[in-house]
Amino acid sequence: MGCFASTSKHSGDIRRRPNNIGEVAVFVPGLRIPKPVDFSQSLGDHLSKNLVERLSALRTRVVVMAGQEGPAITRTKRRSATQHGGSTLGDLIQALDDYLPVLMGLVKEGTPLQHKVQFVWVNQEDEVEETAMFSAWYEVLSVLHLMAALLFSQANLLLLPRTSSDGHQPKVSEESRRSSIDIFLKAAGYLDCAIQQVLPQLPPELRRNLPVDLSEGVLRALCLQALGQGVDIQLGLAIDSTKATLAVKRRLACEMVKYWQQAHDNITNILLANGWGEKHKLFVKWKYSEARAAAYYYHGLILDEGNTEKSHGMAVAALQAADEYLKESKKTCEAFNAAAPLSRIPPLWGTMKFLSEKIPKDTSSKVRINRDLYSYEKIMETAPTLPDFALALKPDEFQLPPVHTSWNNESITT
Repeated sequence: MGCFASTSKHSGDIRRRPNNIGEVAVFVPGLRIPKPVDFSQSLGDHLSKNLVERLSALRTRVVVMAGQEGPAITRTKRRSATQHGGSTLGDLIQALDDYLPVLMGLVKEGTPLQHKVQFVWVNQEDEVEETAMFSAWYEVLSVLHLMAALLFSQANLLLLPRTSSDGHQPKVSEESRRSSIDIFLKAAGYLDCAIQQVLPQLPPELRRNLPVDLSEGVLRALCLQALGQGVDIQLGLAIDSTKATLAVKRRLACEMVKYWQQAHDNITNILLANGWGEKHKLFVKWKYSEARAAAYYYHGLILDEGNTEKSHGMAVAALQAADEYLKESKKTCEAFNAAAPLSRIPPLWGTMKFLSEKIPKDTSSKVRINRDLYSYEKIMETAPTLPDFALALKPDEFQLPPVHTSWNNESITT
């Protein structure tokens, strides 16, 4: 029951790690690509021919599309329209969405079929290139991970700045930014479902032998990454709004710190030995530094509104911390881009474009003013503690679908 096999051999062209993934606004985890399965051999003696053929057809569609298009999705080319009028990315998500309810028949309560089929997936973040398990829950987990990864890719494409028709500086439209928040919450919902509903179904020995990209820590880090990037977009929209107060911006920035801190805590001690996994860690570290820079900046501005020597001193300390975290984030960003596979950052826009200009300028100005007013020692305090706000952004609720009607009245032969 639940036997598994992992291999480090070369898996042919199916594991194609790109050397360069182009512009990155959103880190897309290494895609997990399924390998073919012979359902007729595993289930032919247990299920009707029609149901076996349905399972085979749905999964083969996923295998073919993921094998052909999956590796290319990690690059930031805009997807061309298919003959059906939708994007290849959307078609693959739909194929997975169609497959999942039929797959659920293999894990429904009381079924003897859960461990009849050996499912094999190739991954990019684990040194072990492919993992095979006689577990339909492993297949469900892999499907949810791939659906979330494809949504990360979709969000990345939305958040790459485009040159406007009037030739002005490249920007991301408000519509694209708002759409990306919905996508992040949906991706977080898939990952949260994987953590809460699927991982507990796997026996301990299988959970211990999952590839690293399906480990609970990585899944949680990805979920928190989606929420952190969603708040980042909200902060950018607040910065652009004349109605958003400093208090609102500080709250969003402080919430963003908590999401990225939790993501960092979940991924930092996981052994991600190859380039792609290390790149993932660097992305989280980079965004965590950016978030702290934003939070200390807005906290400093609010403290500076006080009328006491202490509040002004704390304000300067907060702004100096913001400046240091901004410098740290730039260094980590460079390390992220240099890590394999190579990448580059699109032209600055939104939150970081604003803060990259404002933090050094305002920090220098406030230090100079307060140095004139107070003794130097008074403004060199340790950075004040950031306010602790409850986290507002939550994953969309996603429940595993009910078993497809094709299983109705199916007579299972044991």
